This record gives sequence, C-alpha cells and structure tokens, in this order.
Amino acid sequence: MSTALNGEYHGKAAPLFWLGVRTAMLTAVTLGIYRFWAKTRIRRHIWSSVAADGDAFEYTGTGLEKFLGFLAAIVILALYLGAVQMVLFYFGLSLFGTAETQAQAFLQFGALSITSIAVLPLIFFAQYRARRYQMGRTRWRGVRFGVLPGAWGYVWRAMAHWAVTILSLGLLWPRMTFCLEKYKVDRSWYGDAPFHQGGRWQELYPAMKHLFIGAGLMVLSVIFGFAEVYVMAGLWGALGVVWALVGILSYRVNSFAYLARHLTLGDGRIGFDAAPETWAILWQIVGGSLLVSFGTGLAFAILGLIPAALAFMEVISLRVLIVPTVLAYLLAMAISSSLYLTCVAQPVLRHVTARCRLTGADALGDVRQREADGDTDAEGFADALDIGGAF
Repeated sequence: MSTALNGEYHGKAAPLFWLGVRTAMLTAVTLGIYRFWAKTRIRRHIWSSVAADGDAFEYTGTGLEKFLGFLAAIVILALYLGAVQMVLFYFGLSLFGTAETQAQAFLQFGALSITSIAVLPLIFFAQYRARRYQMGRTRWRGVRFGVLPGAWGYVWRAMAHWAVTILSLGLLWPRMTFCLEKYKVDRSWYGDAPFHQGGRWQELYPAMKHLFIGAGLMVLSVIFGFAEVYVMAGLWGALGVVWALVGILSYRVNSFAYLARHLTLGDGRIGFDAAPETWAILWQIVGGSLLVSFGTGLAFAILGLIPAALAFMEVISLRVLIVPTVLAYLLAMAISSSLYLTCVAQPVLRHVTARCRLTGADALGDVRQREADGDTDAEGFADALDIGGAF
C-alpha cells in the first residue's frame, strides 16, 4: 500500500516580518546592492518553513552568485539593447530627443514599441533561467532538484503561444498554460527521477468558467450601452470587470490544481494532488491587502509626524531633520513590504502548501542524488528585468 505525505508550512509571521524589515533597510542603505543577499535570506527562511512528513526544504543559493549573475546580465542587456538602438537609428528611429512634430512623436512611439517587443524574448528567457536556478538550488531530504537547459526553446514557444492566445481573444489560453508548463515540467528532475506532466489542455476549460461569466457580463454592458441605457451598462460593466478579475484568480488556482493532479515523478509510482480553494485565497489576498494598506498608512503617519512635530516645536532645525526623515521614510517602506510578506504572501503559501499531497511516497527511496546544474546565471536576467517574483 502506497503512503502519502501531506504538505506542511511551519512559518510564523513575526520572524518573517522582522527579517523583511531588516533586509529591506539594509537594501535601502546600500542603495540596492544588498537586495541579492536579502532575497537569499528570505528564501532560506521560506524554504525551511515548507515541509512534508517533517522534512523541510533547503535553499542553497547565495547572494554573491546572484549579484555576480546580475552584473553579467546587465552587461549583456546593455550590449543587446545598444545593438537594437543602433538598428533603429539606422532606419531613422530613436527613443531620445524631443519630438517637435506629430511625425517625430509617431516615430518615437514606433521605436519604443519595437524596443519593448525586442525585450520580450529576454523576459521569457529570464523566466526559464530563474526556474532552473531556483530548482537547482533547492534540496529535499538531501536530494537536489534540477532543470535541463532549454531556455531558448521556451522563448520561441512562449512567443508563439502568446501570439496565438492574443489572436484567439484568449480562447486558447488553456492551451498556452498547459503546453508551456509541460515544457518546463518535462525538463525537471528530483534527483535522478524525471517529472512528467500528464493531462490534456482541453480539460483546463472548466477552470475558465468565471472568466467566461465576466466576459459575458461585459458584453451585456456593451449591449446596454448601444441601447443608451447607461446606468445598466455601467453596473453590468463594473460587475463584469470584478467578476473577470476573480475569474483570473480562479483560473490560476484551478489550473494549478489540475496540473498538480496529473503530475508524476520517476516511473509514475509517485504522484501529486492539490486542492487549493479560490475563495479562501481571495479572502486572504483581499483581507491581507487591507491590513497592509492600514499598516502602511499608520507607519507613514507615525514616522512622518515625529519629524514634523519636532520641526513645528522648533526642537530641531529642518536641515538637521533631513537625514532622520529619509530614514523614517525608508523604514516605513520596509514595514510596508514586510507586511505584504506576512499578511498576503505567507498566508497564501500556507494555504496552498497545506492543500498539497504527495502519493506513492514509498518509491522515494529509489531516488538517487543528481549532479549539480552548472550553466546558470543565478537569475541575473530576472533580477535585471525585475521579474524575480515574490520570493
């Protein structure tokens, strides 16, 4: 009889909050340089809080390798974007200078659009490389995860799927979700055991139910608009937008659950299950965001009032208060980002982890260690393009 392991999350709010405040302040006073070490420390804390059968995950990445990867990525990005600008300049397009005529403004807009499109491949490249780095620096029960090289293969697939999804007005979004996830999963390993993504992309359509309802309500709003019943058009339009936003969250939650239920490891004896609840996650996001907003406002009010009161009472001159005021502002920003970690990100992670399960755990004893992944930029491109994610 196969055994099952349930996901566990043991993280507490207070340690993560103060870790977030300390690392955010160090990042601010070092003009952003410490952020690579800050993210590493937060990941180690988060990873060690996630466990199964009492065995916690371990993050082995370092701030130094992330910093060096970032420097290398910056150089490559500068050369790449410089080459793009040279080509644009050759054809008379430029991002720089003041547009004096409508034609020049149009050309500058065209140059900006071309540059944005030119960056898209790098974004997809960074996403795959970031996943490869994070998994390569993650261990469970002493066995490391890994991802095979394939960033450029992911790039052209992502570009093609996004183009098809946009042209289909979003109707082929499930196909993109499934195919891109399968590409990444089928190149992922735990020790010497490969992952395999099963299932069919057509079976993701039930997860889009609320998106379709939201779209239907917005179409109804347009119909009322043509009929010049503007009050009803506004009401149905607002309801449709809210419903569609909830639908996006519902799709992400339910597509994650479907993909997890059709995920296997090794020869197929090891499987997974997930049953996160959309409304529970929505409540945690909304409720947590309200707490973050209240706490942020309170922090800015208190830390801002102290220097203002001292200046008003003429206890300290305004010139002397410049540095304390800046430090108070940075502390308020650090409190805000730490509140997001503890009030939004961690509760959502706790809910999802507790609703995940690994089946066939008795086959884990057959998994052996794998060699460490070598060719990696330590998320340099993800950091340079600011797509590093919550953790």
